[in-house]
Amino acid sequence: MFDFDEVVDRKGTNCAKWDTIEANNKPKDVLPMWVADMDFKSPKEIENALVKRIKQGVYGYSFAPDEYFDAVISWMKRRHDFDIKKEWIVPTPGVVTAIKLCVNAYTKENDAIIINKPVYYPFDFSIELNHRRIIENEMVYKENSYEMDYVAFEKAIVENDVKMFILCNPYNPIGKVWKEDELKQIGEICKKHHVLVIVDEIHEDFVYGDHIHIPFYNVDESYKEFSVVLTAPSKTFNLAGLQTSNIIIADEKLRKAYQETMNRYGVNEPNFLGIIACMTAYNECELWVDEMLEYVYDNFTYFDEFLKENLPHIHLVKPEGLYLGWVDFRECGLNKDELEKTMLEKAGLWLDEGYIFGTGGEGFERFNLAIPRSVLEDACQRLLKAFGK
Repeated sequence: MFDFDEVVDRKGTNCAKWDTIEANNKPKDVLPMWVADMDFKSPKEIENALVKRIKQGVYGYSFAPDEYFDAVISWMKRRHDFDIKKEWIVPTPGVVTAIKLCVNAYTKENDAIIINKPVYYPFDFSIELNHRRIIENEMVYKENSYEMDYVAFEKAIVENDVKMFILCNPYNPIGKVWKEDELKQIGEICKKHHVLVIVDEIHEDFVYGDHIHIPFYNVDESYKEFSVVLTAPSKTFNLAGLQTSNIIIADEKLRKAYQETMNRYGVNEPNFLGIIACMTAYNECELWVDEMLEYVYDNFTYFDEFLKENLPHIHLVKPEGLYLGWVDFRECGLNKDELEKTMLEKAGLWLDEGYIFGTGGEGFERFNLAIPRSVLEDACQRLLKAFGK
């Protein structure tokens, strides 16, 4: 029903993905596959709802109505069997903003915050820019998938008096979807040592095969007492520019501390178009999501088969979630600078380099696969030209 093959020309629209090539000193004919937004048009229902609101002509202060919270509650229940209450939901302008608010609400300067590695690099920025200490727990990569070393995780918590853990599920960039027993081990360790858990679940709707996204609260009722769950419609429906997320905080004391921090920094007023887009997305666009997920997974399959047939020394890490492919180039024998240069100058691809995700990321590249098939085919041919020898 939906044309995901359509190539949308986004140039000249102040698009971060396509209109910053020159500013970032990239080759002018480079194909950008770095930032995590889709090249698909958002659902028509969202466009219609936004146009209707815009045509009113008055764009004053707005608030999230009851219908907004009902839409969020319904989506979480339908898609993830996640029962939440209206009072738990705190609309916030973006998940990265929410992470920084959590850091300020729940920790003090010089406190230790632990994160897995490699991981979405704004986690680092959110900690460092707020003068907290980063404690790294490197993931174990073997047999084309990742596992956590729970002994090392707990040891790092104890030795560094860690106050907070920022968890990514599904895990950007490696594509891992945490299993229930894994989340249970994490939760029990954090509960034992009084570590607050901030769970970035922004990619919750992107899960493939037999994998299931399990909201952190669903693992154990007691986890609501020491955790905050970050969600948003932005990845699922390509709405990042509308700066709308829904932070779910069951514990009243934690919620109050978060809201007080929002007020202190003046980020407590929602984007009025984001409100409309979120309501419309969750209420009217489920079929679009189902077909989009099928299309993206087919892209993963095409990409994986192309690499195996033509570039067997380059490996796509088995995708469990995300629309971002995590690809291992280490057999190419290039250091991180050589790999980046080859990717830009010979392949003509602008990617998020693996090393920017920290320890364990060097030698990998992150590909955005939420793109029309013809664009992916172009990218594959560019890879073949650069790495085929």
